Amino acid sequence: MTIETGDTMPDVTLVRPDGTDLALRTFIGKPLVLYFYPKDDTPGCTKEAQEFGALYPEFRALGFELLGVSKDTPAKHVKFAAKYDLAVPLASDMDGTVTEAFGVWGEKQLYGKTYMGIDRSTWLFDAAGTLVRSWRKVKVPGHAAAVLDVARASA
Repeated sequence: MTIETGDTMPDVTLVRPDGTDLALRTFIGKPLVLYFYPKDDTPGCTKEAQEFGALYPEFRALGFELLGVSKDTPAKHVKFAAKYDLAVPLASDMDGTVTEAFGVWGEKQLYGKTYMGIDRSTWLFDAAGTLVRSWRKVKVPGHAAAVLDVARASA
């Protein structure tokens, strides 16, 4: 399953770093940039969180909310955010329901080994909760700025 442009935001729930539930649909009424990343405290994921965090004030000025999602535990998110002084909000999908709903959980390869993991991807929803644009198989350098450009054009 995957979400396509024009589809409505799925009715799924994440977990905040403080352990409380966060229904994704609570963002309806505000545009949202939702990005999925493989794992806290790895080089690419750290760089991505830092790039989105550096641009977070600009996203907010356009009215956008921003949320990073991985399958890491809330406790790991707290450590990750503190270690790098991250500005971007994070949420956990430990049971995989959200990554499955977005179709970002799949087979990956690294150094000849096959494993299951999150495909780095980003989803931009309008205030009505409709998907405006998605990016799959994201390369980190410059990605946050490219998403901000689309956010500016859609604001």
